[in-house]
Amino acid sequence: MAWWVWMILGLVLACAEAQITTNFFLLAFGIGGLVVGALTGFGWLATPWLEWLVFTVVSIGALVLLKRTLGDPGGGSDHGVDDLRRETATILEDVPADGVGRAELRGATWSARSVDGVALARGTRCRVQRVDGLTLWLQPE
Repeated sequence: MAWWVWMILGLVLACAEAQITTNFFLLAFGIGGLVVGALTGFGWLATPWLEWLVFTVVSIGALVLLKRTLGDPGGGSDHGVDDLRRETATILEDVPADGVGRAELRGATWSARSVDGVALARGTRCRVQRVDGLTLWLQPE
């Protein structure tokens, strides 16, 4: 393929990543296209099979590098960006000692259980200790 076709492919993929968040997948292949376009433009890649080989290797290398450096915003921690632990929730419906009630957190209603096995009354402010699916495990403040 002509060098400018690789460059257009690389730019389209990089722009698509900006519009459709794919966790750097399209950006990595966009980088591969731009690199092959540059190398082909300088005359360093002459055969189509070599262009495709370099495109594949550079794209996979860019994907690994992007995932390693940018893919984990927590710096290797087990907690995501939206970690709810230590957030404050308000009891909406009484939580029995070993039962399930309702709590409000960030404007959403959740199922709630008590960590200590004590009853939680309506209106009590609690700290989230853990999240299990759609259930908050709460401890009174």
